[in-house]
Amino acid sequence: MSAFTDIGNLMYLYLDDIDPGEGTDAPEFLIKATAQQLKDAGGRNWLPTIVKETSKDRYEVVGNAFVYAVVEAAGLERVWCIIADESEATAKLSQTLSREATPQINLSTASRDDIQAALQYLIEQPGSGFTGVKLPVATNRIDEAPRQYWKTLDPVTTLKCGISKGKKLNALKQVFYLTPQPLPDVIRDPAILQSLTTQELKKMAKQRGVAGYTKLKKSDLIAQLSL
Repeated sequence: MSAFTDIGNLMYLYLDDIDPGEGTDAPEFLIKATAQQLKDAGGRNWLPTIVKETSKDRYEVVGNAFVYAVVEAAGLERVWCIIADESEATAKLSQTLSREATPQINLSTASRDDIQAALQYLIEQPGSGFTGVKLPVATNRIDEAPRQYWKTLDPVTTLKCGISKGKKLNALKQVFYLTPQPLPDVIRDPAILQSLTTQELKKMAKQRGVAGYTKLKKSDLIAQLSL
């Protein structure tokens, strides 16, 4: 926790005392047009930017960087800020609340409704590649899969739900993360076995004494281990 005492306060800070951090990727038109509107309205940014204190009277933007860029473009000397603590979690939350980052949900434990909402979001995003994905099919197959054991999102591509490797899988990583549970000591469920790599299956087959396991293909390994 920061040793500074201004956390949570609304302060009117000089831009010269603030490091803009990573800045904003907002188009120049939006920044300049909003800057003009800000000047016309008296120069007070009613929506504050979020900063953390890096040293005495020195700050860094951690959220709502668009506001900082607008105030700077407006030629103003000071900007209203809320002082946040220095944790990464606070910075991430600030960026999510200001729509600068996409929130993620835990696919290991997500409800069916949450999965559907996340997929619907991706389908509606221009350029996501999800326009051809059938929402009910993808939702049901992901929900019913043994996702609590997944270490990566790659098994989604084997569910025949319209999500393949490449652009679609990368888009999926924007909205989901995983906290996998330990695998059971003995696994016979074909759905779980299918989500494992061939190397993992061979290791399991060796432990269970499956004859000739080194020469078996993945489908054969699954058939043997599911007995």
